[in-house]
Amino acid sequence: MFTLAKNGVLKQFLIMPMTLDQIVEETRNWPPEKVGELVGRLTEDLHASDPAIEAAWKTEIGRRVAEIESGQVQGVSAETVSERIRKILGR
Repeated sequence: MFTLAKNGVLKQFLIMPMTLDQIVEETRNWPPEKVGELVGRLTEDLHASDPAIEAAWKTEIGRRVAEIESGQVQGVSAETVSERIRKILGR
């Protein structure tokens, strides 16, 4: 609750938080880029990780890219990977 003074008159307002359904309904009228921004901001903490882990992954990715670029290892096509997965899953 908060109080607002206007022209010497005090008015009290009770603020009710929005329900999840109200928030979803409100965002239906938003432009897609704003909805995307909201989703990104809400999920930011879910994807946050330890800086040391992020650094280790960056190093690992760099190592793997270098191996492929030097010809030390060969990449596997997405089609081949999908085929292997289908065999594993029995599809």
